[in-house]
Amino acid sequence: MQKVKIPVTIDPVKAAQKRSDYEGFVPLVNLTRLTQSLLNPQGEVTVRVECGTDQQGLTVIQGSASCEVSVTCERCSESMTVSLDCNFAYTPVKPGDDAALELIPERYDVIEKDEHGEINLRQLVEDELILALPLFPMHDEAVCAVSAALMSFGDIGPEPEKPNPFAVLAELKKK
Repeated sequence: MQKVKIPVTIDPVKAAQKRSDYEGFVPLVNLTRLTQSLLNPQGEVTVRVECGTDQQGLTVIQGSASCEVSVTCERCSESMTVSLDCNFAYTPVKPGDDAALELIPERYDVIEKDEHGEINLRQLVEDELILALPLFPMHDEAVCAVSAALMSFGDIGPEPEKPNPFAVLAELKKK
């Protein structure tokens, strides 16, 4: 199959009427917010997007994105590769359309259309991948450069007894 770049923006209503499918890639270099958290912005994200309508007549954009990224291990500060995989399902709404929000089922996330009635597909994929990034990426303990012995910090002694600051009030209450 030929690799095709995913379009930056799409008109979700027209794409749903045509039941459009997009399968291709987005270069990691183009996802600037995501690459700020990465060691190496090289590579590409494999993306699949399907547009259609559901039983309620809502426009639905669903798909998946996956890639391999290089991040820093929080335990040993060495480079590590993390596989990011995410699935998503969105329904577009007009900005400020609060009445439509109440009718949308919980299984869909909401995305706002821009002033031209389009959505930024690249930004949608980037948001999903940022959410898929681990908060604290770490190797497994068996393969991490830091041993379990270096991770132990010893025993913490008991905290010394401090006088109660409200003891004076207890004395006043007795009088």
